[in-house]
Amino acid sequence: MYLEYEAYEAMALAKMQEIAADLHANYAIRRVAMVHRLGRLEVGETSIFIAVSAAHRAAAFEACRYAIDTLKKTVPIWKKEFFADGAVWADGELPHVSAETPAAKPASN
Repeated sequence: MYLEYEAYEAMALAKMQEIAADLHANYAIRRVAMVHRLGRLEVGETSIFIAVSAAHRAAAFEACRYAIDTLKKTVPIWKKEFFADGAVWADGELPHVSAETPAAKPASN
């Protein structure tokens, strides 16, 4: 029916800045912008926006692919999927909880 995204916002922003720094260090790009929406989203709404500018499209596409793949693996944003008969966290399993982990939620986007 709809989705809800939650995040450990301070860490999510720091991780996204790390990804941007990696892009600048490893790809021939000029600028990068990343946004991940939080809260309730209707099915089909855009949840992630990544824009990369570069002199050549190959570098921009490669950097964009790296950014989305890395964001989904490392940025602490969690998705809950709501259905007519209930709700589940995406991927349905809890990660290992360490002293650094603020909450036990799936690490999935």
